[in-house]
Parts: sequence; structure tokens; C-alpha cells
Amino acid sequence: QVQLVESGGGLAQPGGSLRLSCVASRSSFMGRWMAWYRQAPGNEREFVARITTSGGTTYVDSVKGRFTISRDNAKNTVYLQMNSLKPEDTAVYYCNTAPVPFFPWGQGTQVTVSS
Repeated sequence: QVQLVESGGGLAQPGGSLRLSCVASRSSFMGRWMAWYRQAPGNEREFVARITTSGGTTYVDSVKGRFTISRDNAKNTVYLQMNSLKPEDTAVYYCNTAPVPFFPWGQGTQVTVSS
């Protein structure tokens, strides 16, 4: 059973940065597009960014130019570098496959942007 373990969240000030990590427990991570999703209180979970097996990336408009997704296949890990954070980025962030989330959801990592 693949497990997805997200980490790196926390409290950041507006304009600050955080780097999220997601480790898959098995190499079934390999050969799959991966993505970050987020869910703010009272909202549906939404797509944030995805990365193909060859490194191609796609972002939701609200994070373009601020967030960068990357992956390290040797470590079964996908990253999300978040810069110029805004209060509206506050959410629980999850990783999973793309374009369809295939694995059971992990516990996520809380990102709070507040002064």
C-alpha cells in the first residue's frame, strides 16, 4: 500500500516562503505524474500544481510565478517551493497523482499565512 507523507508546512508571514515535501513509501511513485492539491476550511480540495515524468509543469493561475513544483525520482519525493505567500494560500496541502488522484490521501501538511 502506497503511503504519501507530506511535510514542511507551518506558519509564514505574507510574502514569506515555505518548501513542502511529499515522500511516497514505494517506488510506484515512478512513472506517474504527481501533483499538489490544497483544501482551505469550508472549501473543496483543489488542484495547485502538477509535474510530469519528464519534468513538465502546470500551475493553477493563482500560484503561477510564486510556486514551483519539482520531483526527485531517486528519493520518491515531490516538492513544492512556495514564495510570496498570501493569506489566501492558507490550507492543508496534499500530494497525489495527476491528473486523477489515485492513491489514498495522506494526512496533508498545514500551511498558514498570517501576520
